[in-house]
Amino acid sequence: MSKKRQRATTLAEVVAAMEPPSADERAGSYTLRPVAARGFADGEGCHWRLARGPLHPRRAKRLAVCADVMSMGEYYDDRAERWLPRFLADAERPAAWLAARARLDATDLPIHEAYEFTADDGRVLLFIETYC
Repeated sequence: MSKKRQRATTLAEVVAAMEPPSADERAGSYTLRPVAARGFADGEGCHWRLARGPLHPRRAKRLAVCADVMSMGEYYDDRAERWLPRFLADAERPAAWLAARARLDATDLPIHEAYEFTADDGRVLLFIETYC
């Protein structure tokens, strides 16, 4: 009797099988942090979905250079009345990456973890989450 091997599910198939974000998620009304919620809507209404993570430091380093957007830390948006990731300007990214890289393998607090998010329009976000 032959045993058939099950085909491995690809990341694209997993993402395609996920339900699209609800209207509330697109509006950003969530109580969980972006990683726990597996996505978030930024202040401009763009929905970012968690693609993978926590990332290996080598993958995070590549994204620190080539990702469309990088975020490190959060800020409170009075207009939206919620916490949002703080997007970094291109000039801030090298220094922010060095600070984050030093804390990715930390054993003491704060600890940083890197995650990759993708937007509905195909952009990629390197999201550095800090735990205290």
